[in-house]
Amino acid sequence: MELTWIQFAVILPLVGLAGFVDAIAGGGGLISLPAYMIGGLPPHAAIATNKLSSCMGTSVATANYIKKGFVNWKYAGAGAVCALVGSSIGANIALMISDHILKVAMLFLLPAIAVYLAKKKDFSPIGSEPSEKAKWLITAAAGLIIGMYDGMYGPGTGTFLLLILTGFAHMKLTEANGATKVINLTTNVASLAVYVLNGQTIILLGLCAGVCNMIGNYLGSNFFSSKGAGAVRPIMFIVLGIFFVKVLYDLHLFG
Repeated sequence: MELTWIQFAVILPLVGLAGFVDAIAGGGGLISLPAYMIGGLPPHAAIATNKLSSCMGTSVATANYIKKGFVNWKYAGAGAVCALVGSSIGANIALMISDHILKVAMLFLLPAIAVYLAKKKDFSPIGSEPSEKAKWLITAAAGLIIGMYDGMYGPGTGTFLLLILTGFAHMKLTEANGATKVINLTTNVASLAVYVLNGQTIILLGLCAGVCNMIGNYLGSNFFSSKGAGAVRPIMFIVLGIFFVKVLYDLHLFG
């Protein structure tokens, strides 16, 4: 598709912001995917191109967290292997769904995600401390299930993983964030391969946006702290609102 400088001017800064948000608390896709669609890309191309820029950005945050010692490979490795399978399946399912169906699905997904973010305000543990085996199984299952979701759609993947790993696996926020980045990078790479092979990815735009996402991830991963999640929540809600109005307009239900 032919792109204009206005599309680049809209998409690139938002994708950079998404990288910053994603490195801190996950959920960067809640900003980056809407950015591509607000910029005029159809759903399949938006999801596919978002995977390219996300791969580039997440690799920076992942490397930074490995360097800082946040990654426990016993759990992160299990989640990544399962995520590889789940993401490939999810991406193939997404390619079989029409653009119109994806947009209709977003009418329900976006409010649901907004409500979820409004209700779940922290990363506190749920229930009693799981055994080592249970912790491993929880991480593996999260990788498979959230991996499928990420391959199909994606926004909120990092946040969902953080909430599961801290809530049910009782990981410390630093360890959970390290595992989340490894799993998320795996899902992005696996689904990107499927989209590239099917000609859905806009390479030039994805690479340019990817550089912005890398800068955002680098700054965000260095800024990371337990209070970081609260700082970006208002931004997520604003972008979700803009995206929702855009979907309504595209479906001729508004404007």
